[in-house]
Amino acid sequence: MSSARSVAALDPGRSVVEQLRERVAAMERRPAGEPVATLPGLADLVPLHAGSTYAVDSASLALALAAGASQAGEWVGFAGCTDFGVEAAAELGIELSRTVLVPDPGEHWLEVTAALVDVLRVVVLRAPASVDERTAGILDSRLRTRSSVLVVHGHWPRVTARLSVEESGWTGPTSGRGELQERRARVVVHRGARPPQRADLAWPGVRRIEPLPGRQVREIRAVDGRAG
Repeated sequence: MSSARSVAALDPGRSVVEQLRERVAAMERRPAGEPVATLPGLADLVPLHAGSTYAVDSASLALALAAGASQAGEWVGFAGCTDFGVEAAAELGIELSRTVLVPDPGEHWLEVTAALVDVLRVVVLRAPASVDERTAGILDSRLRTRSSVLVVHGHWPRVTARLSVEESGWTGPTSGRGELQERRARVVVHRGARPPQRADLAWPGVRRIEPLPGRQVREIRAVDGRAG
């Protein structure tokens, strides 16, 4: 996993290997299925549990699902996320000194992801276009053994829940120049055959908000006419 790198400086007094070995030992003592820290705005919508896989359709949701564990002191990682946003991650409270980034694992993405699952609490993966049941099963077994959480950006054969942004926009000036204030989105969660669950969230912070009357979120357009 030589291509892995920490996004920010690690503890200068201790080697990366030493710190990750401690992570392996700690995770071997944790049971699969135990709760994993989740941001308050998402906790009752999609509580994370060790040994499970969750699918998302946007980078912002992937960051949000990893942020709670990071804030709680856990190590998190991102594989295949070439557009990883350092500022967006930090804004959500992800501790960059405990974040491992492998932007382009290439054809070895499965081995890289499995190695990250061995030592990190939450791993975010942007997988290849097609992943079969057998490949997904390899990581499923690894997750249960190590009590980790996998967040997949894109399609995955078997997941505990799928999160998608149903409607999204920004609040800010209705005309002329000015700064966009916050992003608002309606997020829908699918769990098997259960009816979908919806919630209205606002970024930054990923906090729950009351639905707006009428159209859920009004799009604010930039001066040049493109959607904000």
